[in-house]
Amino acid sequence: MAQQYILVRHRCARSGLGVTVWCVLACVTLLGGLVARPAEAVSASADELAMARAWLAERLAADSLRAPFSFQFGGQASAGRLNDWTRKVELRQIDAERTERTLRFTDPESGLEVRWVIVEYNDFPTLEWTVHFKNTGTADTPILENIEALDLGLARTGQEEFLLHHGQGARSKPDDYAPMETRLDPGTVKRFAPTGGRPANGAWPYFNLQWGTQGMIAVIGWPGQWLAEFERDAEQGIRIRAGQQRTHFRLRPGEEVRSPRIVLQFWRGRDWLDSQNIWRRWMMAHNMPRPGGKLPPPITLGSSYRVTHEMTRADEANQIMFIDRYLEEGIHLDYWWMDAGWYPCGGEWHRTGTWEPDSKRFPRGLRPISDHAHASGIKTLLWFEAERVTPDTWLDEQHPEWLLDGTLLNLGNADACQWLTDHVDKILTEQGIDLYRQDFNMDPLEYWRKNDAEDRQGITEIKYVTGYLAFWDALQGRHPDMLIDSCASGGRRNELEAMRRSVPLWRSDYAYEPVAMQCMTYGISIWLPYHGTGNGAYYDRLPAYLDPAKGPHTTPVDPYTFWSDCAPANGFVFDIRSRDIDYDAFRRLTRQRREMIANYYGDYYPLTPYDPSESAWLAWQFHRPECDKGVVQAFRRGACADKTARFKLRGLDPDRVYILTDLETKESENHRGCELMETGLAIVIPGKPGARVITYVVCKNPG
Repeated sequence: MAQQYILVRHRCARSGLGVTVWCVLACVTLLGGLVARPAEAVSASADELAMARAWLAERLAADSLRAPFSFQFGGQASAGRLNDWTRKVELRQIDAERTERTLRFTDPESGLEVRWVIVEYNDFPTLEWTVHFKNTGTADTPILENIEALDLGLARTGQEEFLLHHGQGARSKPDDYAPMETRLDPGTVKRFAPTGGRPANGAWPYFNLQWGTQGMIAVIGWPGQWLAEFERDAEQGIRIRAGQQRTHFRLRPGEEVRSPRIVLQFWRGRDWLDSQNIWRRWMMAHNMPRPGGKLPPPITLGSSYRVTHEMTRADEANQIMFIDRYLEEGIHLDYWWMDAGWYPCGGEWHRTGTWEPDSKRFPRGLRPISDHAHASGIKTLLWFEAERVTPDTWLDEQHPEWLLDGTLLNLGNADACQWLTDHVDKILTEQGIDLYRQDFNMDPLEYWRKNDAEDRQGITEIKYVTGYLAFWDALQGRHPDMLIDSCASGGRRNELEAMRRSVPLWRSDYAYEPVAMQCMTYGISIWLPYHGTGNGAYYDRLPAYLDPAKGPHTTPVDPYTFWSDCAPANGFVFDIRSRDIDYDAFRRLTRQRREMIANYYGDYYPLTPYDPSESAWLAWQFHRPECDKGVVQAFRRGACADKTARFKLRGLDPDRVYILTDLETKESENHRGCELMETGLAIVIPGKPGARVITYVVCKNPG
């Protein structure tokens, strides 16, 4: 299939890469880049499934193992050496769609066991693995270093150069999650790494490498400091390495460590945006958490944080009052959000380390608030920042031996991890909490590395990461119906291991500003089907916190801002004390959101280039072929001269008729699928800035 991309140069001045990159050129449909094709669910082809199986079989050949990982042991490279070690193979059927294959290699001299655990997916062209190292001997091992959980080479055919589709990490900036495209010419070396040990802090551990009409998605699952490198040779090849950034250690007798998780997904014979929809479907089928056995539904949340300065000025009475005001105004909430500051902190929420409700403000604990919310069908969310400990708090005074440099709760310490699991479980149970929210507002890397001996570099990080994931797994085991929210100064921990256990209800600490919110939804939706942000219905550039002494703040209701902020999870943040807000308009908008938001679980198609300028249109489509439904959202920015734009839709059945309905006016039009895909959908927004939301469904009786 021919591919034509509209290229828009974009210099990411704050990316830290120091090079010019290309914005994702997602508007293949805007100006007729693709030939329309019949409607069908985006799914892996038999060719792609065979491609993944053949790739693995080639590397598992009994006489010439070609492991797609590498390391150095005792100064020697692992390449070829594993073939000389004792090998044992085990197979386990996890379920109907997943097969686990474990290869154990044991060095007869040192007793080092290398365990390569591979999961093959039968319904997706996807492979994943982790590499484990265990000292089965009686003495310390030689130095194990430079562990690359992914180390493989590829060679392209044809003349089309390698293109790397990647993204910006979360840095609390307007360009968080900005999609990028980098051409990898011969001799090019591109390296990516986060800042400070939080895995999405300035770098995004998700990559899609394309060559011609095929490619490979490569993703790193590691809630720590990773490094990825793409190195082009002078000919047709490329080498990809990824893993924990620093490893140089001996293993003690009986000690075991693991590598980052690596996921590869293969694609061929399609454009790269369709390959991303295969990825999205794999994320929903096999990764996203399922509390109570179901995918997390779209939700709305309410909070008082702007009025009560997070929760530092909150008490039992005002929390119940705020909940009642939402109920009084008929604003539907799924959760009541209790954020930082519910514990003893002296009015400074960042004084963390005593995890009990403040007895002065909450003499009966948080349970009366939870019970009040539950009585009205509202669940509760509670914020923790369990890993950061400040002076003169319970953890600082009672268990300084659990802290790294007196600041970071060492989750690599088994006693500390067990206490945290038991204590958080106790708080959640006693206080009637339905959703656990974990924040992390510090960079841990220096604490990990300062606590490593010269011959143990990387060990503190590995044990910390292992404890962190075990803590979440234990919480989910004790609360199988509970959702976990991952937050780290916004979205700085949104790597794959976390996304298997949680959802990012607060994707970035940069929030509310309409253009940035549109751009974040555009970028993050390429990789993560579920994400959230605040929704204040109006961007008024107020400070984060209001002054309660000045009385209620009346926020205008602006559809453009509301739809710019729209996401599967939305936290409402306006001052509900005010009775002068246009609640009729807000109720109408929240009702419209409920009508369309399920479409975010469908296939995702950007309809314009990624563009953060005020003079552009931005638009996208979410399409659910299984039920022949979808939604188009379009935004005309404040300095955009054109009041009309035309967008070619994707994924429709060319021979069927679709009913398109404007959510605001309820006006409907009928169009054939071929017309919408070939000629396009014309959208008119007379005023600027403005937004239109158009849902569609196939007409059952076109008459």
